[in-house]
Amino acid sequence: MWPYITKRLLLIVPTLIGIVFINFLVLQFVPGGPVERMLSQLRAHQQGGEAGAAAVGVGAGRMRQASLDQEQVDYLTKLYGFDEPAHVQFLRLLRRLFTFDFGDSFYHHKRVLDLVLEKLPVSVSLGGWSFCLVYLVCVPLGIRKAVRDGTPFDNVSSIVVMVAFSIPGFVLGIFLIVLLGGGSFLSVFPLRGLTSDGWEQFTAFERIMDYLWHLVLPLISYAIGSFYVLTMFTKNSFLNEVHHAYVQTARAKGLSERVVLFKHVFRNAMIPIILGFPGGFLAMFFAGSILIETVFSLDGIGLLSYESVINRDYPVVMSTLFFFSMLALIAQLLSDLSLVLVDPRISFESVPR
Repeated sequence: MWPYITKRLLLIVPTLIGIVFINFLVLQFVPGGPVERMLSQLRAHQQGGEAGAAAVGVGAGRMRQASLDQEQVDYLTKLYGFDEPAHVQFLRLLRRLFTFDFGDSFYHHKRVLDLVLEKLPVSVSLGGWSFCLVYLVCVPLGIRKAVRDGTPFDNVSSIVVMVAFSIPGFVLGIFLIVLLGGGSFLSVFPLRGLTSDGWEQFTAFERIMDYLWHLVLPLISYAIGSFYVLTMFTKNSFLNEVHHAYVQTARAKGLSERVVLFKHVFRNAMIPIILGFPGGFLAMFFAGSILIETVFSLDGIGLLSYESVINRDYPVVMSTLFFFSMLALIAQLLSDLSLVLVDPRISFESVPR
C-alpha cells in the first residue's frame, strides 16, 4: 500500500503545477487587472485636481495628468511584480505557493493567509454542518426507500426530495427570510451573520444556542438541494445489491430480513457512498455557496473567492485555488484508501507500477 500512496503523493506535485499554469495563463489574458483598478481609484480622487488644472489651462492640465498616469502605471506595475517576463512571474508564483508564502492581498491589503483564516470559520460552520445534515438524513432515508421500494412512502419521499432539488438554494433562502426572518410574516430567526450582537457577554450555553439559531435558515437553504442526489444514490446502491446471488443465498439460509440487510447488503452497498465521502466532505466543508453567503450576510470563503475574481486580487485567487486543489487531490487519495478499508477484496499490492 505504501508504494501506491507514495506514488499518488508524488503525482500531486505535477498536477498542482498544471492547475496553477492553466489558471495563470487565463489570468494573463483576462482584461483589466489590479493596476487598472488602482488607477481608476486614484483618478477618482484626482477629479478635484483636474478641475483646478482646467482653470489654469486645459492643455497643460492634460499633459500633467498623462505624465502622472504613466508614472503611476510604472510604479504600480513594479509594485505588483508585473514588470517581469511572464515565465519569471510564473516561477516566482510556484515558489511562493509551494512554500506556502501566499503574499498579501491587492484589494484587502492584508496577508492572504490571515484573510483566509478570518473567513474560514463561516465556511467551516456552513459546510461542516451541511455535510453532517445531508449524510444523517439521506443515507437512512435512502435505505428506507430501498426497503419499501414502490410503496406510497417511496413515491411521496421521491417527490419531496425532487422538489427540494429543483429549488435553487438562494431562492429558498429569500423565501425563508420573508416568511420566518422578519420579512412580511414571522420574525423567528435572525437574518445576518452567525452570532448576535453582544455574543461575547453570553454564557456558554447561550452562545451555543445563539450560534445554532443563526445557522438554521442558511443551513436549510444550503443543504436541502443535496438531499435528492445522495438519497437516490443510496437507494439505487441498495437495490442493486439486493438482487445479487449472495443475498438470495442468505435468505435461503433462513436469516431474517434485518440481518440480510444490515449484515450483508449494507457493507457492499455503502462502498460507492464511502468512496465519495472525502470528496463530498471537502466540497461542502470548503466550497460554501456564494449566493447563500450573500443572502444571509455570511462573510466566508465563497464570497471572498468571488470578490477576489471580480477585483482581480490575484494573490487571493491563486492561493485559494492552489490550497483547495491540493485538498481535493488529497481527498481523492483518501477516497481510494477508504475503499480498501470497507472492501477487503481490494488491495493496492496488485496495482501495476
